[in-house]
Amino acid sequence: MELPAPLRQGVERLLENIPLATLKQAAKTLSDRYRAELRDGRLHMAQDLAVQAYLATRLPATYAAVRASIGALNEARPDFAPKTLLDIGAGPGTVLWATVDLWPDLEQAVLLEASAAARKVGETLAAGAVAARTQWLAGDATIDLADLEPAELVTCTYVLDEIIPASLPKLVDRLWHLTADTLLVVEPGTPAGWQRILAVRARLIAAGAHLLAPCPHEAPCPLAPPDWCHFSRRVARSRLHRLAKEAEVPWEDEKFIFVAASRQPAAARAARVIAPPKSGSGKVLLKLCETDGSADEKLLTKRDGDLFKAARRLDWGDTLGEGSA
Repeated sequence: MELPAPLRQGVERLLENIPLATLKQAAKTLSDRYRAELRDGRLHMAQDLAVQAYLATRLPATYAAVRASIGALNEARPDFAPKTLLDIGAGPGTVLWATVDLWPDLEQAVLLEASAAARKVGETLAAGAVAARTQWLAGDATIDLADLEPAELVTCTYVLDEIIPASLPKLVDRLWHLTADTLLVVEPGTPAGWQRILAVRARLIAAGAHLLAPCPHEAPCPLAPPDWCHFSRRVARSRLHRLAKEAEVPWEDEKFIFVAASRQPAAARAARVIAPPKSGSGKVLLKLCETDGSADEKLLTKRDGDLFKAARRLDWGDTLGEGSA
């Protein structure tokens, strides 16, 4: 997956005069903070250089994860085409770009972000390239949501790993209160990220939300540590991306986990592939999260006819098809 051309070009313009050595050091500092999941009261992207490092090294992967999550949401609710977006912890507008890529008729977006540096870059990238009316607001996701207006689509991506766990229940309640239709929360695809998503999921189910994706049910998650639910998207690295990360291969795999919930039920439920499929001669083994709340492995062979043909085309995170579980 690659960034949309206007976004990629905008990023290249913003980074073209940044010395590579400076960008490398900023990228390392940012990466270390993400990996450590630091909650020290400091913003990951408080400074201009941190935002520039994010654009070079994290934006493509974060965009891919968010775009894949929105795609799964859209598969579950094909009738849903939001006109309004509220993004909490917007960074430089990653969610905005993923949203308009799928729903170009989005009319209005309100983006809350604590970092002035990130808001400035976000406004610059979106100006003249995103048709929706955009409003950038300064604010902390945990304390500054009281005066916001509800939106059809509310998003909170790669934010929960930056807040203290005690703040999560109140934040989820407020996000759901602001959700006129559908809420999407995305986190890094780590065991800790999965646990945060499980907490969000439980809170939303208790509030009466309908799960859209990735879960095909509202039963307790059937996975148990050391296993955990997550997905992956392969991301193309630009030349600058490779240089800033001192990486050799032209791609990287971004692991993520998400939950999409709505005030409206999904159009249909289908088992989801929750691990890379294992293919052999005339067979494919799928690990599935089933509609009845269980997780199992299903071996499909040529004897399964069309179902086998469909299964051979499936990737990690895809659905097997309504009624096939």
